[in-house]
Amino acid sequence: MTRSAMPPVVQNGSISARDGCSVLSEQIAALRFDSISAHARISAAQCLIDALGVAIAATEEPCVRGIREVVLADGATGPARVWGTSVRASARDAALVNGTAAHALDFDDVSAVMGGHPTAPVLPAVLALGEEVNAAGPELVTALIAGIETEVRVGSALGSAHYQRGFHTTATAGTLGAAASAARLLGLSPAGVATALGIAATHASGLKSMFGTMCKPLHAGKAASAGVLAARLAAAGYDTARHALEGEQGLLRTLSDSSDPDALYQPFGQPWHITDVLFKLHASCYLTHASIEAALALRTEGLTPAAIDTVEISLSPAHLGVCSIPEPRTGLEGKFSVRFAIATALATGRTDESAFTDAAVADPVLVRLRDRVRVVTVDRFDRYAASVTVCDRDGRVWQASDDVGKPRWSRTPAEQDERLGAKFDALVTPVLGASRAAALRNLLGTPVSPPSARQLTELTEPGDGA
Repeated sequence: MTRSAMPPVVQNGSISARDGCSVLSEQIAALRFDSISAHARISAAQCLIDALGVAIAATEEPCVRGIREVVLADGATGPARVWGTSVRASARDAALVNGTAAHALDFDDVSAVMGGHPTAPVLPAVLALGEEVNAAGPELVTALIAGIETEVRVGSALGSAHYQRGFHTTATAGTLGAAASAARLLGLSPAGVATALGIAATHASGLKSMFGTMCKPLHAGKAASAGVLAARLAAAGYDTARHALEGEQGLLRTLSDSSDPDALYQPFGQPWHITDVLFKLHASCYLTHASIEAALALRTEGLTPAAIDTVEISLSPAHLGVCSIPEPRTGLEGKFSVRFAIATALATGRTDESAFTDAAVADPVLVRLRDRVRVVTVDRFDRYAASVTVCDRDGRVWQASDDVGKPRWSRTPAEQDERLGAKFDALVTPVLGASRAAALRNLLGTPVSPPSARQLTELTEPGDGA
């Protein structure tokens, strides 16, 4: 729907038919659980289970321990749980730590439209503030969906030029998504929501130069925390620029060379972007996944590591500068090295967290295979597509391709439940114990009658066998 076709929206006592912030704010404030499609509710439950699982598994990652220690050193107290621990903190501090954890393993979900990770910056704000206000399940899901729908529209409006310029969309658009969710939980009016989005816009930041460092997951934590702060300030009467998103020096024109404001005017539900969220089944940058899938397919066809002579990966130029670290020195850098990701997939068939360690990237066998991998860019390839060609020592050629740009379901998102459940169990059981992990997974699998924030978070503390 074009902007000229949108109905006028009331904000601050005036009517505007061309202000994208107003349009978004009206939809955020008006969204109700009963108006959300069944597919969108199922997808929201999957975002919950996936993000919580990844975050809990990251409890003892150095970047998570570090931010948690800083928060505790500041005397953190409050009602919100820090997942995977018995620690409690303020909503802002819990969102900061949990958001960092949700992105620490780089195993969290992806939105192709947004060009980033949608749940990591939003869910921590939702659950932390949800605990504080004792949000019921339907209100929790509504806030989560409002936040994801908002950030995807903002990310789309910023466009690929934003990312190419060096900004991390998870951090920038994610801050506005977190603010939208927090504003929804606080019950702000459309004018109040617009103020929260404006305040969030001036917080939005995050640099791609940080990829491969602890600062990348910090982006998600900072976005979640800033979103809570933005909504709280709006509720307290703070003001903001009237055209914070589309103005001459607003978010879109400042952070993008080629923005598309029309994306801000897309009605919720037309479509529900949450149903197109892509879930990771490999513990590395999502741009490596098509190559990994192709490599694993070649293993299935009978290609053995010892037979490999050379490997060529054909992919979009969009991969360069994101997952093209040629010689990773750490497991974290390995997640952003398509050459290493292919090497471990071909050699071991493993692409879970155990495949991306400091020891793995230094393994002489994997290093030798990695050094046989050549990366070729092809302009006609879609962003999430890749082709892998292997020449073996007998002169035979093996080739496979894949495209991971669309969800792996056809009739209902529930088709993904089994694989996501297995991923959750593998990540969470070592931290929480088997019975508590099972109880949390069962609670999360109820999109029709979702649990409250406090019901969910009380099960994120370690239990039996942990």
